[in-house]
Amino acid sequence: MLRVRMTAALFTFSTLGLLGTGHAADLSVRQDAKLGTILQDSRGMTLYLYTKDEPGESSCYDQCAVAWPPLLATELPRLPGGVPGQLTLIPRKDGKQQVAYNGWPLYGWVKDTRPGQTTGQGVGKVWYAVNAGPMVQAADLGTLGKGLVGAGGMTLYLYTRDTKDVSNCYDQCAVAWPPLLTAYLPTGSAEVQKHLGTTTRKDGAVQVTYDGKPLYFWIKDQKAGDTTGQNVGGVWFIVHP
Repeated sequence: MLRVRMTAALFTFSTLGLLGTGHAADLSVRQDAKLGTILQDSRGMTLYLYTKDEPGESSCYDQCAVAWPPLLATELPRLPGGVPGQLTLIPRKDGKQQVAYNGWPLYGWVKDTRPGQTTGQGVGKVWYAVNAGPMVQAADLGTLGKGLVGAGGMTLYLYTRDTKDVSNCYDQCAVAWPPLLTAYLPTGSAEVQKHLGTTTRKDGAVQVTYDGKPLYFWIKDQKAGDTTGQNVGGVWFIVHP
């Protein structure tokens, strides 16, 4: 278990509704430059999962729960519109109810003292910011057939100048073709899950791969199902599952 003192930082978390209030306001999401789309509480504080938990059951108590305050609620909060997944309330040993996302109990981190911080990412290799997902699914892309899409239904692309598990798209390329980033092993629909992996980019960001191919969005796609990036420059293509 982690051993930390209850400092002013812990008080900050309490005031943000992660401790003691019994009610968690609706959640929100944020685009993080290195971790992708991550969940946060209503005040912008990053939410984490603990890989030693089981779906529907928290194993973080005592000093662990001081360092990683569980997100408590008496009423089920809501996800932002268009964010996939499901929130539930799960019982804790002390009789309180903790908010879970797709079954995984949600926590704050005592050393995150300002909205937008992610200092809990990767702590002990068991604590990770929570990506909104499943991150990758197969969808019908009209005349192009079935292709991979992200959590919001936006089309994903591959870059033929990449090599296996290596992205060659940076700087202005990455502005036009934002990489699909993740905080931990990506999740996907059953038909694509076994093909998903990750690769670490030069800036330390973790990018999702499909059979070793780094995945990207296209800045000019405006809505779910758009495929305007297909064959751009003869090097960008949708990804067939």
